[in-house]
Amino acid sequence: MKTLEKASNFVGKYMAWIVIAVAALALFAPQTCLWIKTSWVNTLLGIVMFGMGLTLKASDFAAVFTRPKDVFIGAVAQFTIMPLLAFVLTKVFQLPPELAVGVILVGTCPGGTSSNVMTYLSHGDVALSVSMTAVSTLLAPFMTPLLTLLYAGKTVDVNAAAMFLSVLKVVLLPILLGFVVNHFFAKFTEKAAKALPLVSTTAIVLIIAAVVSVNSQRILTSGLLILAVVVCHNVLGYLTGYGVARALRLDTTKCRAISIEVGMQNSGLATSLAATHFAQYPLATIPGAVFSVWHNISGALLANFFNRQDSAKRAAESSPAAAQE
Repeated sequence: MKTLEKASNFVGKYMAWIVIAVAALALFAPQTCLWIKTSWVNTLLGIVMFGMGLTLKASDFAAVFTRPKDVFIGAVAQFTIMPLLAFVLTKVFQLPPELAVGVILVGTCPGGTSSNVMTYLSHGDVALSVSMTAVSTLLAPFMTPLLTLLYAGKTVDVNAAAMFLSVLKVVLLPILLGFVVNHFFAKFTEKAAKALPLVSTTAIVLIIAAVVSVNSQRILTSGLLILAVVVCHNVLGYLTGYGVARALRLDTTKCRAISIEVGMQNSGLATSLAATHFAQYPLATIPGAVFSVWHNISGALLANFFNRQDSAKRAAESSPAAAQE
């Protein structure tokens, strides 16, 4: 068990680099990853969501009732800013329908599970981040299909009812199952949770490898365009989320949590939905896969930026000039 725990800690610590390495392998040597089938994506995402459920407790929803304003602001920002940004970017970059629907799917998905870790590393409000992730995920079966229909329905055929069932099956049900298991078998899940980074990272890496290897030639052809859109979407999400929170006079820790929660999406869900409901558009799965790689990099960079801000503030407060004042 200790070996498994060490492996899990290692994978959790170097997740971003592992994801980048596997994505590069799948892109430049796709034959090494073609054994991973895209049909596995839903199952792998379900495993990640089940793992998320295992970490949830009733207390994680406390902020919903004790600080409803903060959670409400975060949830509204999540489902307004990112879908709108995605739609605008598809127009600005004049994306073809198969890429546009993939970008819009990323925008309409709930917050990603990595956001809680990045918020912790950024010294943000972790309780708010966890509550926002949980709430946006619970809202996803309704909001994701409706928003996808709103923003992509005029470009491609969107079956909102089928998407609703998919999100229930691969996201909500596994999370609820994990939550129930954690509630009744807390001692077991406390030990099992130590291996979750290894399991979740493995599942995410396999999803990325499956999608990237199958579409390697298409990515090499239009990869820079996809990357540019994904980076803009993610960074603008961070900036706008922080700006909205600051405009509403929330404190710095809450601003950081909302910024990261808004900017980091459940891109695995976007990839799953694209593969299931937009199979006629092969490129639709790519934005989600690229986002999975990129947001781990950008999240780490943002956490480092926030930490530098804290260090500079502490240095300024402890300087002789500040002491004299």
